[in-house]
Amino acid sequence: MNNFILHKAKSRGHSNHGWLESYHTFSFASYYNPERIQFGALRVLNDDIVQGGMGFGTHPHDNMEIISIPLSGDLEHKDSMGNLQVVREGEIQVMSAGTGIQHSEYNRNQDKPVNFLQIWIFPNKRGGVPRYDQIAMNPSKMQNKFAQILSPSAEDEGVWIHQDAWFHRGKFSGGQTEPYLLKKKDNGLYVFILEGSAEVMGHSLEKRDGLGITGLEEISFKFHCDSDILLMEVPMSN
Repeated sequence: MNNFILHKAKSRGHSNHGWLESYHTFSFASYYNPERIQFGALRVLNDDIVQGGMGFGTHPHDNMEIISIPLSGDLEHKDSMGNLQVVREGEIQVMSAGTGIQHSEYNRNQDKPVNFLQIWIFPNKRGGVPRYDQIAMNPSKMQNKFAQILSPSAEDEGVWIHQDAWFHRGKFSGGQTEPYLLKKKDNGLYVFILEGSAEVMGHSLEKRDGLGITGLEEISFKFHCDSDILLMEVPMSN
């Protein structure tokens, strides 16, 4: 049976702390909605805007795969493994928290905000060795097609995590159509529109709308205008 869960952008949880403005697709911190706890293994999808020079102080994580995708600006990352990195627009960062890790995240620039997606995925095993990675995404591979940016395999395209999950990103011209075929049967697909708009299996999606899809192995997309889209294929049990 096909199932669709539509999350319009304006229906997301919202918090504004001055230095941080955050939109929560799923329950997070002070935002709680019992109907929006997770989508399968996808636990957190936060759309964060951090003001210049500000950020998240050192804090712990464990047993979670944490992905950051800057949409504009530069994000500085420091962790207890000794990493000190800057993650920029066009890059993707992954941190497998495993047995435990501490890290901080700051806006590298004083004069402009950084906007990034913070995504948490439940791992398929607990207690792994913490690890960190980041790569630059290839813009040419995303032009009018879905480019893989995350997978379960270190030998595959993009970064990898401890989960049977695949992320793809594409930047499409208006009028383009494109199918997506799931990598693993019984996985679900969460569609998130970064910019633009699209028709997805009869559902009209605008900027920052999300759509969870289960029960299908092929999903069709038609783009109304120039659009940037993120696909997150995840197991529906974790």
